[in-house]
Amino acid sequence: MQVAVVTFDGFNELDSFIASALINRCRKDGLEAFITTPTPVVTSMNGVDVTGQRPLAFVTEADVVLIGSGVKAREVAADDQLISKLQLDPSRQLIGAQCSGALVLAGLGLLQGMPVCTDRKTRPFVEARDIRVLDEPFHAEGNIATAGGCLASQYLAAWVITRTLGKDAAQDVLDYVAPVGESQETVERAMRAIHGAGVALH
Repeated sequence: MQVAVVTFDGFNELDSFIASALINRCRKDGLEAFITTPTPVVTSMNGVDVTGQRPLAFVTEADVVLIGSGVKAREVAADDQLISKLQLDPSRQLIGAQCSGALVLAGLGLLQGMPVCTDRKTRPFVEARDIRVLDEPFHAEGNIATAGGCLASQYLAAWVITRTLGKDAAQDVLDYVAPVGESQETVERAMRAIHGAGVALH
């Protein structure tokens, strides 16, 4: 199973790298994430240049697509030519957005009637599209999920792992990366967040 972590120019490092790093701890189980970019190299909001692992066309074959956030998210969402390359299918793909990535999902018409989670700065722009924003870190309906706040990317990753490999796999990953002495509360908080969003924990 392959995950496209879509990463645009001006991206937030926390959003793209936390999700991809957590998911890639499941490589041995057949789940692997790739930084997926519209150009060979993208530059983060803090000036870090990153070479994409997969081109944007990879989103059509990926089993999971996560749209990262960044300081240019509104420009991306308004770029019809770029958006047209994101041929996503929620009937067969898990699709998630981190923070301002929700604007991209809105631009793709994937948030019809669905409330979302996003960051504080992006909230007014999402609400301007008549989309209700929740005061929560994570929300999922069916195969679509959104997360709000940079560190909520762990919930987005946990959702992907839970939906593809099961609850135990997600808990194992979270337990490993949790701050020392805080494993139990870290795991419980994450699983509570995704379970509260309606995700069945098998």
